[in-house]
Amino acid sequence: MIILLLFLCLFAALLLGFPVAFTLAGVSIIFGYFAFGIDLFYLLPLRIYGTMSSQILISVPLFIYMGVMLEKSGIASRLLNTMAILLGRIRGGLAISVAIVGAMLAASTGIVGATVVTMGLMSLPAMLNRGYSKEYATGIIAASGTLGQIIPPSIVLILMGSVMNISIGDLFIAAVIPGVSLVILYILFVYVYAVIYPDKVPHFSEAEIITYQKELSFRLLFRTFLLPFILIVAVLGSIFLGIASPTEAAGIGALCATLLTKLEGKLTWENIKTAAYESGNLSSMVFMILVGATAFGLVFRGMGGDDFLVELIQNADLSPYMFLAIVMIGIFIAGFFIDFIEIIFIFMPVVTPIFMHYDMNLLWIAILVSLNLQTSFLTPPFGFSLFYLKGVAPESVKTSHIYKGIIPYIVIQIVLISVIIQFPQIVTWLPEFLD
Repeated sequence: MIILLLFLCLFAALLLGFPVAFTLAGVSIIFGYFAFGIDLFYLLPLRIYGTMSSQILISVPLFIYMGVMLEKSGIASRLLNTMAILLGRIRGGLAISVAIVGAMLAASTGIVGATVVTMGLMSLPAMLNRGYSKEYATGIIAASGTLGQIIPPSIVLILMGSVMNISIGDLFIAAVIPGVSLVILYILFVYVYAVIYPDKVPHFSEAEIITYQKELSFRLLFRTFLLPFILIVAVLGSIFLGIASPTEAAGIGALCATLLTKLEGKLTWENIKTAAYESGNLSSMVFMILVGATAFGLVFRGMGGDDFLVELIQNADLSPYMFLAIVMIGIFIAGFFIDFIEIIFIFMPVVTPIFMHYDMNLLWIAILVSLNLQTSFLTPPFGFSLFYLKGVAPESVKTSHIYKGIIPYIVIQIVLISVIIQFPQIVTWLPEFLD
């Protein structure tokens, strides 16, 4: 009853609008004091210190800095323009270029806000001017912007690995095939939609294509694709080849992004300050929630909460896949209302011991949950990708257009999750092959 009361008080405080970090810590300390007495205040600092001294977490501010600095360099906008020109002959070429650039930015930055805002500012006006339907244009931009949640280097994967005690390198490798599969499914959808509804996705005229392609040069193409490729290889290549740990690779990425910005002539003092401020701001939010989640985990487990849940599920006679289905549905619904960081720190410490009890592959579980969390950026009312896009969209684009546009991509993600549940080898094959 005390454990159930802990959860009820926690969710009631969250629904009343209290900050998540302080709610997790405050409610946990109150219940912990009555459960353990004064000993709680000896145990809690030790647990928090042990969590915050984790070297893996150092990569979080470094990857955030890398993403912000790359966005300031202007490389992303040039990449988007060049891809649009190259794919001009294909119906829906602008939308396909958004999906490809979104994947490249995801592999370079991993930050949803920077990707959505960049592509929203650059490609949305062009797509609307071409006569693309508002739902079609906004849907692919919002969905492509979330690819950074599953394609490495992903903050979601780093936090999942930290909470579930899984190798971050293995998570990055395991996410490659699901991430690439998702990009391919996005591209197939926008192309097929453009073929079926040509009136909603007008084609470039031959004269326009010739005019645009005159702007291209070998030097421009080389520079456009080489610079992001250098960053991707520097970060992911060093991890996959075993040269660097994820934390060391994050430092390499931050340095490379700074050098690329310098090469582009955009390394101003203002951009450095902005990148440092945004990195510190986002990292502080993540770590404050982590401190609160650590307090919650200590009290929950100290009161036997994990044993209680395991016993409850055993008595309910749930199969491993039935429990997985309940967890996935719960996380999907929670994504409508709370942030992915909060879901990771609240849900995963509770359910991970039960998955271990069922002897399920935690690497597979982590990728499934990460794909599920990606939908939280697209599901109203609190989908961050929707907010970012609405903030930079023209006044003619209504919120209802964005909501309608993202529905097919949520369906695509759910389908991919279902396929990976049926075929775990999609996740486990590459890590086993490279091991």
